[in-house]
Amino acid sequence: MPRISQERLTSRTVLLRVEQQLAALAALDQARAELEAMGKRTELEVRQFSPLGGGDLSALGTFRLTIKVRGRELVAKRAECLKELAVRQAALVECRRRCRLLERLKERRLTEWRSAAEKELDEVAADSYLAQWARRRALSI
Repeated sequence: MPRISQERLTSRTVLLRVEQQLAALAALDQARAELEAMGKRTELEVRQFSPLGGGDLSALGTFRLTIKVRGRELVAKRAECLKELAVRQAALVECRRRCRLLERLKERRLTEWRSAAEKELDEVAADSYLAQWARRRALSI
């Protein structure tokens, strides 16, 4: 497989990894939003209890702490996810840079090959002309 095709394939793979990381980040954001919404809903439900007992308030306090801990865990996971996303994005930039470099190199080589082919054709045409000219001259003498 040509080097440029390998780089393009690698670039696509890295792009997919970036997209997966973005999806994971979105999932973490969604989970955090759902957690916050659940916390607010539960607090409103408990406050509407009639009569509101001490056990209910204790359970609500424990629930709040659990929500905070889970929220912190999600924040930590999100920070890790962002770090990994940055690494993957840097890898994607590097892959794209290598692809552009290889494409420019391929273009340069093609240009050099065309130039060499044209030069060779010119030389063959010149040799052919000189050979015909020499033959005509020899015949006319």
